[in-house]
Amino acid sequence: MTKRAANLRRSAKRGGRRFVNKTVLVSGGAGGMGRAASLMFAAEGAKVGILDILEKDGREVERLINESGGAAVFVKTDASKANEVGAAIKKVNRKFGPIDVLFNHAGTVTVMPFHQTTEAQYDRLMDINVRSAFLVCRAIVAQMLENGGGSIVITSSNGGEMGFALESIYCMTKGAVLQLARSISTEYRGRNIRCNAICPGFVKTAHGLREIKELDGLGQKWSDADLKAAQVRICEPEEAAAAALFLASEDASFINGAALYIDNGWFAKG
Repeated sequence: MTKRAANLRRSAKRGGRRFVNKTVLVSGGAGGMGRAASLMFAAEGAKVGILDILEKDGREVERLINESGGAAVFVKTDASKANEVGAAIKKVNRKFGPIDVLFNHAGTVTVMPFHQTTEAQYDRLMDINVRSAFLVCRAIVAQMLENGGGSIVITSSNGGEMGFALESIYCMTKGAVLQLARSISTEYRGRNIRCNAICPGFVKTAHGLREIKELDGLGQKWSDADLKAAQVRICEPEEAAAAALFLASEDASFINGAALYIDNGWFAKG
């Protein structure tokens, strides 16, 4: 962990207790940015439900939170399957009660020339990135309507509005979930439900580093100089997670339907 990331973790433990008595659900919460968010929500007092297909990693996050005095439960879940999503949410509800905050983070990336992309690759990415967001958000919105409201943050990408070569179907999926966040915010703002999106650039996670490696392998080079020109440096997962926590919290109580770009000015630079 870098010094910057460590400082963010210490800051969460010291100061903010923004999620005391809140139940937070994190889909894709076992690794990378989702893992960082799960730990940071717990450090700020939340009871954390973690959904992920990665069982070993999910159990480790659960253990770290519980052994540090927090409260967490991990449920192995394929978030693209309605029956698994429903069962997992029920398990979290039985342990911690209704969901107050959802961080819908589950997702992956496919790097491939568009004309070579197969239908199977398209279907897989739509399932993991879009269908999962539909299923999880639909279930949680219904629950929040019964319980007086809540806050949702969806992970999109700066590729949700910027077009990137070799990532056509990825950009399609991230545009879709960005529009989902905006649509939920509009439809349910009168029912005390907020929904926002975070839109990161390259983040130093297994996902982000694999993406860079695969782009390099297809001739789109991302040297240190290229990365510096785009976003100066790579983002730490805790930095992206901190943005999600802010949007989820009452500190952002009048922020709804926003797309928060976490790319150090890359999107603004165009």
